[in-house]
Amino acid sequence: MESIQATKQRFGIIGNDPKLNRAVEKAIQVAPTDISVLVTGESGVGKESIPKIIHSLSHRKHGKYIAVNCGAIPEGTIDSELFGHEKGSFTGATTTRSGYFEVADGGTIFLDEVGELPLPTQVRLLRVLENGEFLKVGSSATQKTDVRIVAATNVRMIEAIEKGRFREDLYYRLSTVEINLPPLRERREDIHLLFRKFAADFAQKYKMPTIRLDERAIELLLQYRWSGNIRQLRNVAEQISVLEQNREITYATLKHYLPDMGSNLPAVVNEKKTESDFSSEREILYKVLFDMKRDVNDLKKLTLELMKTGSAAKVKEEQSTLINKIYSEESNAEEELAAIIEEENNSNISDVEVFSIPEHASEARKDKYEYAEEVEEEENLSLQQKELELIKKSLEKYKGKRKDAADELGISERTLYRKIKQYNL
Repeated sequence: MESIQATKQRFGIIGNDPKLNRAVEKAIQVAPTDISVLVTGESGVGKESIPKIIHSLSHRKHGKYIAVNCGAIPEGTIDSELFGHEKGSFTGATTTRSGYFEVADGGTIFLDEVGELPLPTQVRLLRVLENGEFLKVGSSATQKTDVRIVAATNVRMIEAIEKGRFREDLYYRLSTVEINLPPLRERREDIHLLFRKFAADFAQKYKMPTIRLDERAIELLLQYRWSGNIRQLRNVAEQISVLEQNREITYATLKHYLPDMGSNLPAVVNEKKTESDFSSEREILYKVLFDMKRDVNDLKKLTLELMKTGSAAKVKEEQSTLINKIYSEESNAEEELAAIIEEENNSNISDVEVFSIPEHASEARKDKYEYAEEVEEEENLSLQQKELELIKKSLEKYKGKRKDAADELGISERTLYRKIKQYNL
């Protein structure tokens, strides 16, 4: 069996992190078998290296190796790409075409971003995994194929299954063995090593001296979050190599190339709050907002009916349930509405004026109007306060980790950063 170090050198894998070594070791161990493998990890961690290792060390190494980016193929054509199609099976199918599973018979198919597959295609893929059979689009003849499938995804598969976006049975067939690649922020000791490798490569490519980091710049390099992982690190190294005249890179220079340097902001909230407290308060806020929206929609409906019919009496008759709901707290709502109708019949005022506050309305009714005006004025401020509280609690819960806080709040990391600056946290 080939050693871990030899395999890393052969496939250009840089780093000595134990988690990375374990992932490479598992790839070496499963390579001689035909077990399906699922490679997981964040975008940019280098998941495409694992299926290459598996194929090269397997008995299929002389067969075809085909890498398919499932997220880049339109939903309407992906079945044709994977399984082929018959002539005339759909508009534009002028000839019979062989799909990847037919072409790669005896070899390996790497399905990158497998979590993006549409559900009908997942059903077809499950059949291939179970008995090696598939149907071309537009054909009724079953074909056999002997293909090793290695899949990769940056999607949290359990969440995708719970939301109905991925089949549970397919997940367990794909993940007979799961290999996880750690994000770059969990491989701190490898970051500078990778940067030096990229810097040397770009110096050779662009025929210029190699860039070097001073001590403070190295510290910044290691402290940065690297949400784009190895791909982002490589891009930064290339930018600096091309754009900087001075080949000695300082802290200030490197910082200019690292976006979103506020990601390590400290949490400034009470640490005694628990997750359950945060969830319950958030649910209360959501309920208040939904109730407000429902009440506004009811009022819109009543106003629209009045504008359509031009008669308050008709609206009262047809929308009595809605009117009682809006004024359910007032026992004399019917009397007040009757007075409004009478006022309408005895004057030439417009329908819009009918719905102003009548002079004979009860004090409680007037209070309700006045309160509505106050709510309208204070609504923006109140929502901002709630938003600020939610952001503080989420940052506290994840100890200042902005990405996790953004996921919890259901917003992007960039939006969260903008909010942090807006509220001066």
